[in-house]
Amino acid sequence: MNPQKIILRNAALGTAVVLAVCGLAVAQQAAAPAAKPKLYNTAKQKLLDGKQVFSFTQSKADPAAYCEAAKHYDYTWFEMQHSTLEFKDVEAMIAACPKVEATPMIRLPDAQEWHIQHATDIGALGVIIPTVDDVDRTREGVKWAKYPPFGRRSAGSGQAMSIWGFAGPYRQTINDNMLVTIMIETPTGVANAFDIASVPGVDVVIIGNNDLSSFSGYKQTDDKYQAMMQKVHDDVLRAGKIFGQASALYAKGNVLSSDSKFFQNGPSNDGWVPPNAGRGGRGRGAFNPNAPPPGETPQ
Repeated sequence: MNPQKIILRNAALGTAVVLAVCGLAVAQQAAAPAAKPKLYNTAKQKLLDGKQVFSFTQSKADPAAYCEAAKHYDYTWFEMQHSTLEFKDVEAMIAACPKVEATPMIRLPDAQEWHIQHATDIGALGVIIPTVDDVDRTREGVKWAKYPPFGRRSAGSGQAMSIWGFAGPYRQTINDNMLVTIMIETPTGVANAFDIASVPGVDVVIIGNNDLSSFSGYKQTDDKYQAMMQKVHDDVLRAGKIFGQASALYAKGNVLSSDSKFFQNGPSNDGWVPPNAGRGGRGRGAFNPNAPPPGETPQ
């Protein structure tokens, strides 16, 4: 063969190989999944980043006080299990400062559809379901908090979309941003902790510390109480979920503190102290209904 033709043929082959390699690299790059955007539920994002999160508890209809306190915490614990707050009250507070630092979350009295639909439609980015004993109640909590195909939340016309739609189409992003937290507060719940935590869609499982003491009859310093805490901790982590405790007294100095990430109340992010701290008011940080009974401290 003519040497010139050989050279031209080899050059063509080399070019083809280079183009094929480049094409493969481009195809692989195109096939690589895009990185998920940061969540606009900043409390959930912090939890996924391995950080502890703390709230203040809002149990009165007071938009000005709420908006001030919400500048300083990871999330707001709107208290609707043990207060006279109504959904219209919480709706007005969320609307008063819709993109404040603290992620709005509501502790509901139960896992009923209408309660969860109201909570999500008014703009809450998380629901806290109390006194969970079994998988059925857990599944109900998840089902009504998530849109299809994951859950059965129906399309509403509340203010949520106008508040959170800025981060992308609300309907397409809220399932990822919704934070479903389950509270275990009874020995029955402790016994079923692994099954409860294993329910798809559950993000966080926390111990309701004071109620677990009340329901079990054991002081929080009792070894039997500590064993229940340990079991819930082990089961939640084994299920691959985030573990927490309602009492922020367990955030430090306890054997489970390093794995405890989600708390009701606790320190603010910037050292801010509520104006009524120390007066025993159940609403903005001074009193935690899930803390140990008087005279007890966690061991």
